[in-house]
Amino acid sequence: MIEIKKVETKKQLAAFVDFPHKLYEGDKNYVPELHIAQRDVLTPGKHPFHNHSSMQLFLAFEGDVIKGRIAAILNNNHNKLKNVTDGFFGFYDLYNDQEVSKKLLGEAKKWLIEKGATKMIGPVNPSTNETAGLLVQGFDSPAVAMMTYNNPYYLDLLTADGFIKSVDLLAYNLPTNVVDKRSLKLKETLRKRLADRHITIRNINLKDFKNEVEKILTVYNKAWIENTGFVPMTDDEFKYLAKDLKMVLDKDFALVAEHEGKTIGFALAIPDINQTLIKIKRGRLLPTGIFKLLLGKKKINYVRVIALGVNQEYRKAGIEAFFYAEIIQKAIDKKIKGGEASWILENNDMMNNGLIKMNAEVYKRYRILEKAI
Repeated sequence: MIEIKKVETKKQLAAFVDFPHKLYEGDKNYVPELHIAQRDVLTPGKHPFHNHSSMQLFLAFEGDVIKGRIAAILNNNHNKLKNVTDGFFGFYDLYNDQEVSKKLLGEAKKWLIEKGATKMIGPVNPSTNETAGLLVQGFDSPAVAMMTYNNPYYLDLLTADGFIKSVDLLAYNLPTNVVDKRSLKLKETLRKRLADRHITIRNINLKDFKNEVEKILTVYNKAWIENTGFVPMTDDEFKYLAKDLKMVLDKDFALVAEHEGKTIGFALAIPDINQTLIKIKRGRLLPTGIFKLLLGKKKINYVRVIALGVNQEYRKAGIEAFFYAEIIQKAIDKKIKGGEASWILENNDMMNNGLIKMNAEVYKRYRILEKAI
């Protein structure tokens, strides 16, 4: 008999965080999340998401054995911005069991209805500003940094429960040896054209990181506002993310565009830290995980282009093309084998067409699903 329990104690929270390690035991493509990072995301008072929104965690038990987990999530900032009554679910992991899925989703649905929600959307962990999407294509390799991974049967379980596609998120693979070299040859021409318009491109200044983050936040919230499902980050959320990213940041892959001193765009690629995390058992940094992390960082040979945005009035000026050309050139210089550009909304024609022209190929696809409740 399957029993659903609310997560209410530290012991239950630890079990919630650790469940995927058991579920994916023996899966060579599974990358464990750092325990401390996952715990903080799920803990009010630790992560700034909880300052404006709420979530309830649930575990599915069969006797004393955990069979699945889920989070019901109410994103008040999303609902206020879009004037909707949406609810979300995330951290959805379970064995291939329709009864477990039905009961987990049912408890999450019940909690969301009590909060006034009329739709259930996910998976998001806990929002589109963190990890999001159900992997539906590309199960043959590990996820890169800050991307999700799940078993193929998840889609069948959710579809059987009445969930339908909302939108797909695309991940492009771009090996450095297949890049269309025309984009690199045009880089200096683009730089000169931009300079004629008083637009300059520079690397982020890590010595002035606090001020840089504040400038970039205004671009981030402005450049992505029209994207499906986007919710602006609060100052605290963006600073929290920036603090984590700084630990793996390479300034050669962090670019800022300015027009007469005003920040108008930025691009960020990060080393694929998952190449190291995949070797850290159960996401524990102690006692030996920290050494694997520090030593492994030097051997990373792949990057993820995690963000690339330009304020609308400056789009089509060549800034985006220059960003990609500069990141690709630096990757070649550092003997990096390639990178992933993700995630890109399937209906973002400008970004998709630009990547295809550079010979990038969609190799993973993630899906956001929804259901009226």
